[in-house]
Amino acid sequence: MIERVLVVGLGSAGIRHFQIVKELIPNAEVRILKSSKKDTHTDLQNLKIDSIELAKNYKPNIVVVSNPANYHISLAQQFISCGAHILIEKPISNDIVGVSKLIRDCELSARVLMVAYNLRFLDSLKEFRNLLNDGLIGNPLSVRCEVGQYLPTWRKGKHYKESVSAHKSLGGGVLLELSHEIDYLRWIFGEVDWVRATILKQSNLEIDVEDTAHLILGFRSQNDGRQLVATLNMDFIRHDTSRRCTVIGESGSLCWDGISGEVSLFREGEQSWNTLFKSMNGIDETYYLEWQEFMHAIREGRSPMVTGEDGLRVIEVVEAARVSAELGIQTKVIKEPIRSMDSE
Repeated sequence: MIERVLVVGLGSAGIRHFQIVKELIPNAEVRILKSSKKDTHTDLQNLKIDSIELAKNYKPNIVVVSNPANYHISLAQQFISCGAHILIEKPISNDIVGVSKLIRDCELSARVLMVAYNLRFLDSLKEFRNLLNDGLIGNPLSVRCEVGQYLPTWRKGKHYKESVSAHKSLGGGVLLELSHEIDYLRWIFGEVDWVRATILKQSNLEIDVEDTAHLILGFRSQNDGRQLVATLNMDFIRHDTSRRCTVIGESGSLCWDGISGEVSLFREGEQSWNTLFKSMNGIDETYYLEWQEFMHAIREGRSPMVTGEDGLRVIEVVEAARVSAELGIQTKVIKEPIRSMDSE
């Protein structure tokens, strides 16, 4: 029985989570832990809690962590001892410090920890993954992935310089803010073994983070000894919003367009692309599906579709990319061990 929900942070993500909780769990009491002293959202003033201690005394059954990424782990850790299940916005953190401990503590206390990589709930991306797994184009030989959107027009009603995306100290930059791509590439193709990266600030935007990243990702070798390699281009600077992944296979190419929701096939011997699937659900619906999965995991006492370990593995790729860019070398992705309950 979910009686009390705490939402941490009142940015766009926090407000969205608040509204979804009110719809999906109408009988639950919802409170908001203020993450700043700015007097915004005065209509929610009576629902705000001023301190961590008061929030812990509230004894929430669920805590939604949607404040800046550099505060995620320390904040979430505060509520494990209170018996709360944790839904944590992507990325799980801005670095790996404390992430594996949070995962272990959730396991030990039988609490559900889910990371909000909502793209996994897009019908079009699920169909893309299924078609690849079914061998529609044979073995994948190469992957080309890109994502980009102009930062100043990304979030309506908020100046880009005030956004988390623009500030290193808050976990901004394309590698973390657009880490959905790293997550879904892992989901489809498995663990990333190594990274070669170039990370840049190309624009005149007033930000102290990278606005462009070019990654080459090497996935774990297949049974036949071949290694699948993907290119991933990420940016905050393009005006033609794009989210696309193309897989070149032995008998054709398969393309997912995350903006149009289409999956298209170019068969061996043909002259044009053919649309196989067009999604009926969009981004807004994925947030509800994400919450439904979270609630099912809580009720059934199981791991959710996107686990804390998934979030950790993404951050490991990001950290390897930063090392690669700094040293100009191909960098191994170092996997943080997560001890099971039995090994504690």
